[in-house]
Amino acid sequence: MESVQATKQRFGIIGNDPKLNRSVEKAIQVAPTDISVLVTGESGVGKESIPKIIHSLSHRKHGKYIAVNCGAIPEGTIDSELFGHEKGAFTGATQTRSGYFEVADGGTIFLDEVGELPLTTQVRLLRVLENGEFIKVGSSKVQKTDVRIVAATNVNMFEAIKKEKFREDLYYRLSTVEILLPPLRDRKGDIHLLFRKFASDFASKYKMPTIRLTDDATALLEKYHWSGNIRQLRNIAEQISVLEQHREITAAALHGYLPNMGSNLPAIISSDKKDSDFSNEREILYKVLFDMKADLNDLKKLTMELMQSGNTQQVQKDNEGLIRKIYHDDKENEEEVRFEEPVTSTTEVLQISQQNEISQKEDDKYFFAEEIEEEETLSLHDKELELIKKSLDRHRGKRKAAAEELGISERTLYRKIKQYDL
Repeated sequence: MESVQATKQRFGIIGNDPKLNRSVEKAIQVAPTDISVLVTGESGVGKESIPKIIHSLSHRKHGKYIAVNCGAIPEGTIDSELFGHEKGAFTGATQTRSGYFEVADGGTIFLDEVGELPLTTQVRLLRVLENGEFIKVGSSKVQKTDVRIVAATNVNMFEAIKKEKFREDLYYRLSTVEILLPPLRDRKGDIHLLFRKFASDFASKYKMPTIRLTDDATALLEKYHWSGNIRQLRNIAEQISVLEQHREITAAALHGYLPNMGSNLPAIISSDKKDSDFSNEREILYKVLFDMKADLNDLKKLTMELMQSGNTQQVQKDNEGLIRKIYHDDKENEEEVRFEEPVTSTTEVLQISQQNEISQKEDDKYFFAEEIEEEETLSLHDKELELIKKSLDRHRGKRKAAAEELGISERTLYRKIKQYDL
């Protein structure tokens, strides 16, 4: 059995972190078998190296090795890509085509981003894993294949299963052995080694001196979160190699290449913060709406008392606190919050307000005062009916003009006409 160190050297894997070594060791141990392997880890940790190790150290090493990025193939064509199709199976299928499982017979297929597979494709894949059978798109003929499947994903599979985006039975078929690659932030001792390797490669590529980090820059490099892992580290090493005039890189110079250096928190915290902000805004909105509803109820109560009592001064005195609350009484508007004495005992105040809550469909607000020569014993219903009749008669049944006179919308007037059967 090949040693871990020799395997890492052979496949260009840099680092001596115990978690990384354990992952490589598991790949070496599982390689001679035909069991399925699921490689997990964050995006950019180098998951594609593990399937290559497994294939190269297996008895299938002389067979084909095909890597498929499941997330990059459109949902409508992925079945055709994996299992092939017959001529005329769908629009554009001008000839019969062999899929990856047919071409890779006797070899290994690496399904990268397997968590992105559509559910219908997952059913087909499960059949291949169980008995090595598949059917081409547009065909009824069952074909056999002898393929070893190694899959990889950066998706939380248990969350995907819980949300019914991934089949639980397929997960357990794929993950007979699961190999987890640690994120770069958990391999702090390997970060500088990787950076030096990338810096050396880019110096050769671009034919320029190799960049070198100062001690404080190295400390900053190891402190950074590296949400993009090895891929992000490589990109930054390339940027610095090309852009920096001075080949000795200080912490100040390095700081400019590290995004979000001010906040060393992982992206998931940022997402939670957004959810929290949204929740707070929603709570504030609810509070404003409830306060508005309470103010409307208070205003209606005050108006009813004014309508039922002829002594407006007494009503004002009894409800002084409520009036101050509604009109936000202060020194500037203190003199404005006053009620006028009625000119005669026949003055009536009519408020037409049928809504008790805020509605998107009803935005009509109306409040008007009208002097009518009626007896004070009339009910609000009778007064409202009488006013509508008078206004309609005065305008010869023209609802628009009557509504303008009454101070209400034409839609509200139409509803009233239907209500009172006018």
